[in-house]
Amino acid sequence: MSKTLVMTGGGTAGHVTPNIAMLPRLREMGYKISYIGTYDGIEKKLIEAEGIPYYGISSGKLRRYFSMKNFSDPFRVIKGFRQAKKLMKQLRPDVVFSKGGFVSVPVVMAAAKKKIPVVIHESDMTPGLANKLALPKASRVCCNFPETASTFPEGVATVTGTPIREELYHGDAEKGRMFCRFTDNRPTILVMGGSTGSAAVNACIRDALPELLKDYNVVHLAGEGKTDPSYDGRAGYAQFAYVKEQLPDVFALADLVISRAGANAICELLALRKPNILIPLSLAQSRGDQILNARSFEKSGYSKVIEEENLNKDTLLSAVREVSENREDYIRKMAGNEEKDSITIITEIIDSLVK
Repeated sequence: MSKTLVMTGGGTAGHVTPNIAMLPRLREMGYKISYIGTYDGIEKKLIEAEGIPYYGISSGKLRRYFSMKNFSDPFRVIKGFRQAKKLMKQLRPDVVFSKGGFVSVPVVMAAAKKKIPVVIHESDMTPGLANKLALPKASRVCCNFPETASTFPEGVATVTGTPIREELYHGDAEKGRMFCRFTDNRPTILVMGGSTGSAAVNACIRDALPELLKDYNVVHLAGEGKTDPSYDGRAGYAQFAYVKEQLPDVFALADLVISRAGANAICELLALRKPNILIPLSLAQSRGDQILNARSFEKSGYSKVIEEENLNKDTLLSAVREVSENREDYIRKMAGNEEKDSITIITEIIDSLVK
């Protein structure tokens, strides 16, 4: 039987990479897959690299704060809804899978209007505004945290975990060392500020770099447009805007990871058993979802957390020493986590909705 699936989600890599992780299994199951995202968001480049037909639509951000764009963006959302309805008619999907982000709202609404089943994946402990708007239209909801699932009527939500790309489990540390041009076998710290980078994390790492390089090699994923050429050529330091094909090898090389606390990133760290320091986005910059994610991981003994308000060279170096000294305890606690086969669970939910 021919089966057709539309995937959606965008704005950050975290709204795209779980979709990419499921592509091999969905193809094995015989799905014809298309993707709806923004005209030029990060999802366009990532999805087109996978050979998936990509359709861009108009998208407006739904803000909780005052902005002049609040007056124009609703018209972009309405335009996106009309485009999404047209695409539903053209693509005739059996089911829609949404990973969130503002572009997913008109897609989910259009699917519901056409009575097409929708599966939504919510990574964070509390849904973002886009998913809050879309959730009433969902046939099924997939969650990372039991606390999230408990807020839905029985039978709607399932704790699935987050799909992890299979290739991340098969990295080669020596290839990662060659890619970064490191010439010794010192422990390696991997720094990730999210797909768009973090000015606060980048500044702190660069401030602490002279001390860090005494004992560690440092791989710094700084974000698009946030690398600093003045640091190029330093022995034991490699900076990149973003790493894709070589990411499994860089993960394999890393002994300790310093990261933002986006749900997909921390689930990858847990799956790979990487001792880590989490620096969640502050409430001044977010709705607090990363803070909740980070606290949950810290409570479970998986992570050391530094609140962004307390982030400086001294707190960072202190956390690096603590995690390094206790790395085996962190690994042991992460290994005790019962890992879910998220890809199988979610694809079976998707398949159950195909008429």
